[in-house]
Amino acid sequence: MSLRADAAAMLPELIALRRGLHAAPEVGFELPLTQAAVLEAIDGLGLEVTLGRSLSSVTAVLRGAMPGPNVVLRADMDALAITEETGLDFASVNGAMHACGHDLHVAGLVGAARLLAARQEQISGSVTFMFQPGEEAGGGAPLMLAEGVLDAAGQRAVAGYGIHVLPGVPGVFSTKAGPLMGGANVLRVSVHGVGGHGSRPHQAVDPVPVLAEIILALQSWVTRRFDVFDPIVLSVTKLAASEILNVIPDTASFAATVRTLSAASVAKVQDELPTLVQHIAAAHGCRAELDFEVVYPVTVNSPDETAAALAVLGSIFGDDRVETLPAPVMASEDFSFVLEQVPGAFIFLGATPAEIDPTAAEMNHSPRAVFDDEVLADQAAALAALALRHVG
Repeated sequence: MSLRADAAAMLPELIALRRGLHAAPEVGFELPLTQAAVLEAIDGLGLEVTLGRSLSSVTAVLRGAMPGPNVVLRADMDALAITEETGLDFASVNGAMHACGHDLHVAGLVGAARLLAARQEQISGSVTFMFQPGEEAGGGAPLMLAEGVLDAAGQRAVAGYGIHVLPGVPGVFSTKAGPLMGGANVLRVSVHGVGGHGSRPHQAVDPVPVLAEIILALQSWVTRRFDVFDPIVLSVTKLAASEILNVIPDTASFAATVRTLSAASVAKVQDELPTLVQHIAAAHGCRAELDFEVVYPVTVNSPDETAAALAVLGSIFGDDRVETLPAPVMASEDFSFVLEQVPGAFIFLGATPAEIDPTAAEMNHSPRAVFDDEVLADQAAALAALALRHVG
């Protein structure tokens, strides 16, 4: 039978797995229930399983009947600290939620493992299944890399693939070569003045209007100092000042997320931003402290692997089910760390339920985000097919 037919036959089991994971989400790096569910789901497939030392990851290696290269397929497993509002009969009630679709990713990768294990005699090489915690928390992929996931089969992986569900027409795959997703960086700024009584600002050095001026200046700086074809997105998302209405604080602060698409943009931010912030503060008699943290690099798809992946998916599902994105998206993804070390491709899969208009669907990370678990068969078949391009 074909990959698609075999995947369709196991769809009820994959849906049951996904819904069980959805009802019991776990956040961060320690996911004991999720890890146990993965181990149960892949039991009996003849995989060589290694558990993470610094996080509750699962690395499972399928060795083919013949020698050949090693390919990595990845699924992230963690949820978000969001209270679910979907009203689904399998909704979470523990205060966390699979609002980003990682429950589908896990079930889809389990399906791929089953499809490939059934074809072990035709495989020349190895497939490493990377079940990763801590994507939302930041740093799960680097920890698994440090623990040797790319070499788990005894040789370095030659390629890596992952699939991520998004709002969109169910079953439609999309990606692009080169930068696909933005790098994630965190900016923190504190402005120090001299506090005082809110009725007598002339006897204080108020950091609050200075902070506001810096925030507004950042928006002009972004649009005037960066090429529109290599943009950055800077969003101030957190403010702090006095907690008492009639008190001018000594210090006011903000934090922002900064998304980038190139190492050159990151370097420019690091070079120019301190001068801008500190000089505005100094002009008002204040002092500014700035911290800029690079969290995730840009997710960059290999041109060759992306072209091959699009061709493979088109041959299996039809060209009408495969799209090349015209531009990157500015959300971030820690599979970027894997793609820094091996060529590969990260691919989006539309998963809006058929009864919902994809253009009006709640985005990932919404407490009302819902996904169509009927796409799990296609996800499993797609991952298996991408691996077989190298080891089939």
